[in-house]
Amino acid sequence: MFPLLILIVIVVIYIFTTRNHGYWSKRNIKHDPPIPLFGNHFKNVFGIKSMTELSTQLYRKYNNERVVGYYCGSTPVLIVRDLDIAKNIMTVDFAYFYPRGLGRDPKYEPLHNNLFHSNGDIWKLLRQRLTPAFTTAKLKKMYPLVVKCAEKLQVAAEGIAARGGECDVRELMARFTTDFIGACGFGIEMDTINTEHSLFRELGKRIFSRSWRNILLIAMWDLLPEVRSLLYVDDNTIEEKITEIVQKIRELRNYKPSERNDFIDLLLELETKGKIVGESIEKSNPDGTPVQVEMEMDLKCIVAQVFIFFAAGFETSSSATSYCLHELAFYPEIQEKIQIEIDEKLKKYNNKLCYDAIAEMSYLHMAFKESLRKFPSLGVLNRTCARRYKIPDLNV
Repeated sequence: MFPLLILIVIVVIYIFTTRNHGYWSKRNIKHDPPIPLFGNHFKNVFGIKSMTELSTQLYRKYNNERVVGYYCGSTPVLIVRDLDIAKNIMTVDFAYFYPRGLGRDPKYEPLHNNLFHSNGDIWKLLRQRLTPAFTTAKLKKMYPLVVKCAEKLQVAAEGIAARGGECDVRELMARFTTDFIGACGFGIEMDTINTEHSLFRELGKRIFSRSWRNILLIAMWDLLPEVRSLLYVDDNTIEEKITEIVQKIRELRNYKPSERNDFIDLLLELETKGKIVGESIEKSNPDGTPVQVEMEMDLKCIVAQVFIFFAAGFETSSSATSYCLHELAFYPEIQEKIQIEIDEKLKKYNNKLCYDAIAEMSYLHMAFKESLRKFPSLGVLNRTCARRYKIPDLNV
């Protein structure tokens, strides 16, 4: 009786986890054969390959296809190879693809109530209020804070060169990035470049470290959408720490913008404007006009924006700059051309590092973008199809 019960359980699990595995075959979309429970997601779940590597592999393997099928567990995912289809999804037909596809619920994970993770109306309202905050003029005002950190980096680099020139560039750039994000985001000068165990460096490490619990929860989230409402991954300690920092800064600034022109100032300015009101992209009235929606720019919302400013800014900037330096080490002739350009442009601005000088360093930009092409900080963009959609030209 017991072996029969086990057999029944195995058969039920097999049927349940493979129930959608004919989805792409029915639509004549080429794909790799999926396996029960994991689909094509096995290597990602076990940390063998990132989603960027898996997508790139399929992109190259099916080089004559405009789209390629993939299964994240039993969930069908479409990898878009064709630029015109990608353009339609991201811009032209955006009304069908406004969900970000990252699936976090800010009610239970407040740190995800930010511009990167939010979906639908919350995303639209946040974008409406935050995008004007990043004008060129406002970024220029913030720039002296970055320059101050860059000068400290130069002193640290000269010290490394004097000691023989060997260092962990990834760690050095992580400290530099933490330093300028602390200055530009939180208005705190923390000297992380010269301090190995600073509060913010430890915070950065914690955000991007994964406990076995979190690895298991994320795997279950990907593979079993039916139980997602029971799975929450946020680290409460990180939320508490960032909330504490933001609260202290708000108190010091008397809950209104100072003259630092940093990210906290921008958020305090937005907070004084009160509720964010706009047209819904999710709901409409019986006559077809969009419903008016609103949200409060409260402390929790501010903490979520500060979290993503620090987390996304820290990881992308430190990895992008360290990969670029890594690549330049292999090409000393390009390194020399960049150095000549830097010297020429700085000479024009009295050897002072500034926004305009860097904007004119076109060869440096080219080298940096080439390293980003090879090692993108974010290799895939997700979108969820919100309602029935037909891909032009493919009849899918």
